[in-house]
Amino acid sequence: YPWGYDGDNGPDQWHKNYPIAKGRHQSPIEINNKEVHYDPSLLPWFASYDPGAAKTILNNGKTCRVVFDDSFDRSVLRGGPLPGVYRLRQLHFHWGSSDDHGSEHVVNGVRYAGELHLLHWNPKYSNYLDAVRRTDGIAVLAIFLQVGKTPKPEMKRILEEINAIKTKGKAAPFPNFDPSILFPKSHDYWTYHGSFTTPPCEECITWIVLREPIIVSSDQMAKLRSLSKNAENEPDLPLVDNWRPTQPRYFRMVSASF
Repeated sequence: YPWGYDGDNGPDQWHKNYPIAKGRHQSPIEINNKEVHYDPSLLPWFASYDPGAAKTILNNGKTCRVVFDDSFDRSVLRGGPLPGVYRLRQLHFHWGSSDDHGSEHVVNGVRYAGELHLLHWNPKYSNYLDAVRRTDGIAVLAIFLQVGKTPKPEMKRILEEINAIKTKGKAAPFPNFDPSILFPKSHDYWTYHGSFTTPPCEECITWIVLREPIIVSSDQMAKLRSLSKNAENEPDLPLVDNWRPTQPRYFRMVSASF
């Protein structure tokens, strides 16, 4: 089923074709300090990424995505709340139509300009599609993008390729990239059990949401907004506001490592 972020096919409509979108473990959520539980047993997390695993960057009409080789434990995330090693499969961004919104998770009422998701899967399952069906199948590291005066130079590498993938369906080679250069200094995080924020919205994700955002410039955010959600031979429609509103937390615990 075609889904998107417009009135007729947007987040309010997703549950009609993807009923789990109305489930009780949906993402994103608002993280509120008053409701967060400090868990001293939470370990630090570690990422060891092989730059050679980076393959392509693409515009799929919904986001800008970088795809990695996940055929073996080449780029992995471990520690933190995770029961084992998880393989990096792709990273992608969510952003708004202006700098004052765009992130999916909200922290104490604050919505950031954007949010970066690094998606990993649990290789104890035979493949990615199998992992998506398991409650411990997927781990997503989420990093907020905050507009500020001293942008992170590491974002340049991704944004330089935007012109090559302006329209939906375009892809470009993206070799030799280590996404850990995008991490903020602090590795403090919140964690909870949730879902994909795009259909089918499967509830298989251990979220690791980093407390410290990375700084981007207003120009860098504008670059993301210069992508089109339509194909080359169609009218140019800016790809913006590709974020899902927060979902009810219900009875879920949000734990903090700090």
